Amino acid sequence: MRHIVKWLFYLIILAFVGLVAYTYIGPFFGADFAPDQNESRQTVILDAI
Repeated sequence: MRHIVKWLFYLIILAFVGLVAYTYIGPFFGADFAPDQNESRQTVILDAI
């Protein structure tokens, strides 16, 4: 049981390192993580006395 937990821990650490590496290296391979930007305007009516 202890060996399974140890390998699971190693797998979680390896997955985390892989995810961090993918976020930094991904844009070089065409993965774009930037959100789509668009301008939106909405009229605001203030009810002030």
